[in-house]
Amino acid sequence: MSGDSGGKANWVRSAVDRYEAPLTRYAFAITGDLEGARDVVQDTFLRLCSQSSAQLNEHLAPWLFKVCRNRALDVRKKEARRKTFAQSHTESQQSPEPLQSAELERNETLRHVLEQLSALPENQGEVLRLKFQNDLSYREISEVTGLSVSNVGFLIHRGLRSLRQKLGRNPGGHAEPMRRVR
Repeated sequence: MSGDSGGKANWVRSAVDRYEAPLTRYAFAITGDLEGARDVVQDTFLRLCSQSSAQLNEHLAPWLFKVCRNRALDVRKKEARRKTFAQSHTESQQSPEPLQSAELERNETLRHVLEQLSALPENQGEVLRLKFQNDLSYREISEVTGLSVSNVGFLIHRGLRSLRQKLGRNPGGHAEPMRRVR
């Protein structure tokens, strides 16, 4: 039996190594609070400890994201009046040397894209994050959110179309018309 508990410990440790960062990003997107997101992820892994690896088998990622989502939604409801978005910036490390122009532009572009992503309807933003930040399949996103696979596809399509319209041809600024070179 101790060999079995060692196998389970390795299974949980492997899951933590693989999914801790993506789950934290996902929980943060829901709660808006980095410390709260970390608590949600810790609770998710505590719940994993009581699960059977054989039962979860190929459904580990959707199970983790679903448990994380449900817990994060509970926390968000409880803390609805106390949202802190600034913590994400305090956690990032500043480079000791000044950023080069290209890096500054990339950072500005990323900030703008994330800003536009957060401006989408909540369900579109959630499925886009699950798809592109966490690389889940439509079926896995369906398992996490409780939406049908076709609805997931529809929301991803609509969300991408909205982002393209908002970002235009120049994601870092306003849309610029294409000019034909003669």
